[in-house]
Amino acid sequence: MPQSIKLSTDQMRLMSLFQNVTKATARDCVEDEKQDKIIFVVQEGKMGLAIGKGGSNIKSLKNIIKRNVELIEYFDDPIKFLKNILNPKFVNEVKLDTKPDGSSQAIIIVDHGKKGLVVGRAGCNAEKARLFAKKYFNISSVLINSPPMTQLEM
Repeated sequence: MPQSIKLSTDQMRLMSLFQNVTKATARDCVEDEKQDKIIFVVQEGKMGLAIGKGGSNIKSLKNIIKRNVELIEYFDDPIKFLKNILNPKFVNEVKLDTKPDGSSQAIIIVDHGKKGLVVGRAGCNAEKARLFAKKYFNISSVLINSPPMTQLEM
């Protein structure tokens, strides 16, 4: 069962500002200090509204808060949600397993040459996927794997 989301006063203020600028509802807001950006989780189907024509809403929001902004579209299905966080065009498959201790784990399969793009610089995308998988679906670990290269691919 997903944990209840607790928001700080600053996060609620940012979500309210997000809603005023974009006219879309944010489900969650996370401050990524390492990359100096704010990540908003947008309700399913509201991504276009949040971005705005030609990215106008996001540009306005960036100018107001003076930080980079990233949007993630929420899905009730953990597989779709994880694919969406890590870029669906690079993710081949997402498997959900239950470990012997009862905890859940997501295994994400990507092409060998795309693993770096999916994991992100210094593992930032993988870290983001772990954070949201735990927060929304109580998935304790996220592994990003690529099948071994065959002789033909080398």
